[in-house]
Amino acid sequence: MASFFPLFRKITDNILGAEGPVFDSKGNFYMVAPEVEKEKNPAGQILKVDILSGTTEVLCEPVINGDGGIPAGCQTDKHGNIYVADMRLGILLVQPNGDFEQLSAQDSEGHNMQGCNDCAMDYYGNLWVTAPAGEIAPSPYRRSFEEPFGSIYCLTKDRKVVHLDTGIRFPNGIAVIHDKEDKPVKLIVAETPTRLLWSYDILGPGSVRNKTVWGKLPDCDCESGPDGMDFDETGHLLVAHWGSGYIEVFPPTGGEPVQRIKCPFDKPSNLHFKNNSYEVYVTEHTNHGLWSFEWEHKGMAQYCDKH
Repeated sequence: MASFFPLFRKITDNILGAEGPVFDSKGNFYMVAPEVEKEKNPAGQILKVDILSGTTEVLCEPVINGDGGIPAGCQTDKHGNIYVADMRLGILLVQPNGDFEQLSAQDSEGHNMQGCNDCAMDYYGNLWVTAPAGEIAPSPYRRSFEEPFGSIYCLTKDRKVVHLDTGIRFPNGIAVIHDKEDKPVKLIVAETPTRLLWSYDILGPGSVRNKTVWGKLPDCDCESGPDGMDFDETGHLLVAHWGSGYIEVFPPTGGEPVQRIKCPFDKPSNLHFKNNSYEVYVTEHTNHGLWSFEWEHKGMAQYCDKH
């Protein structure tokens, strides 16, 4: 398997728990700092970052009924709003001015939401979300790293929250495969402790079936596993392999990686292509930083890019 050694550019660091990189349709860049010092601040932060200077601006620090959030993953819509997967508060909607709301405390069947980690928006405007935490605040905080109670949800375009599946050990990164007519057809979900990537057939908004293994990350002599991911325009899936120092590149059909991208840090946590470009922005937990590099292909268009 070939390795690729790109030139990485460091943008900023000391963003505790750096995660959730995303661009909006205007080129604004956002990310999150979930691991704040609770003695100083009860909630994690959603940040707007100037990718040229590396300066950061706190967009908001979500707190609901006195419980601070742990924001982890982000996506944007065509209006510049940011959908945030939060480990304590579920799914948040953050406006460009920093105003925010918790979209739902319960799913469509009336069950309490679980804490969420990452999200992907399909071309129809549905948001697919991983939920590796226990019930949201005020319930005690717990994670599914050992016990497989992690779940996945779909927030449909009409804001219905559908619980899709459970029994997963820390579901993490998530991505959607579309067909040539831009119809969402497969959901890819990372299960971090097992290093597996699962796929589901998408039947429609909030409906999936046929869970199967889509791919597996290489074994590593350290604690490691798949985290965030993003597609390039050829259909190859770039997956942050946390703990290994690599980004794994999977072919459109899944299976095993066909290429590895070497990072100048050990713990890549997530990645996102800049709109209509070869530039990939990578968050990492070694220095809690943000970096960028150029890939061989442009990124696949996001929902916010579709007009």
